[in-house]
Amino acid sequence: MPFNGQEGEEITLQEAAALTASYRAQNPDSTKCHFMGKEIINAILAQTGCVGIRTYYGLNTDGTREIILVGVDVNGDDMTNLIADRAIPCPNVCSRKNGLNS
Repeated sequence: MPFNGQEGEEITLQEAAALTASYRAQNPDSTKCHFMGKEIINAILAQTGCVGIRTYYGLNTDGTREIILVGVDVNGDDMTNLIADRAIPCPNVCSRKNGLNS
């Protein structure tokens, strides 16, 4: 399936809050989210031929969740020359309470 960089769409805070609340209810002791800085995200997007980012889920040896980011080309293929990991998890570093996390 060819990609053009316009995949995905904006959703409302209400929709996002419902999705994250459902996840938290089913996974009360899990990581709620991850933060990754814009420098690594911009570096991934700046790769020649990159039209977006794919996220993968991973587990550390201690069982904690990780997200892995990789660029994607127009053919939908992963661009594996630059892969991002080591996002900051919540908990322990979280946003103030809002509709997405409380």
